[in-house]
Amino acid sequence: MVAKQIAGMKDWDKSINTGRRSRRTRRRGVLLAALLTGALVLTAAQTPPPLTQLNDTGRISVAGCLTPFIIRHLPLASFPQIPPEILVALSRRGCLIPQTYEAHQPENVIHGSFERPGSRDWAMLCSVHGTVSLLVFFASDPERPFTLATAPETERLQAHDPTGVLGFNWGIDAVSPQQVHDAQAGLLPPPPAVSHDAIADSVVEHSSEYHYYSKGSWTLLPTPD
Repeated sequence: MVAKQIAGMKDWDKSINTGRRSRRTRRRGVLLAALLTGALVLTAAQTPPPLTQLNDTGRISVAGCLTPFIIRHLPLASFPQIPPEILVALSRRGCLIPQTYEAHQPENVIHGSFERPGSRDWAMLCSVHGTVSLLVFFASDPERPFTLATAPETERLQAHDPTGVLGFNWGIDAVSPQQVHDAQAGLLPPPPAVSHDAIADSVVEHSSEYHYYSKGSWTLLPTPD
């Protein structure tokens, strides 16, 4: 009789332990499923959406002939150095960054002291639906960018190789006060020295003009013809 009771207690303990293991197994299964679901959601959030078509191609009339062109762009993700608040503003506009036909690395996003000596400001060419704008963001007020110039992309094309295919020719660079001084060499009388960076607005292999901010407004600096 005692032996039967002991056997019964062992069976009861075994049943309890089996139940506990089953519950632990179910909990592990639920936890694993939750982790997998979370991983899938995170992966979906990290997967970028399909990129907008980065190359614009077509034909325009040049001297009465239809001439092919190609304009290459880069997404904002190619410029991780852009400050987050400016990146948000550019994303809202839907900006792509057009590249000149001679580009070998990401270009047309620049930074420098454009407002005053020591300021950390940014400028870039922003292309939206075929129109390019030169935007400048001051660190002191990044929510109010300046638009210094705007043009259709197809007005900024030129031939550059034996194929005759036209490429984008608009480029920008940050230039130091010394570089501005060098660009103004030969002017008489010599213009006053500038105190901070300017923006060189260039047609590739041709000319540049220099945007300079002073006393609350933008001006074009004089240079020799």
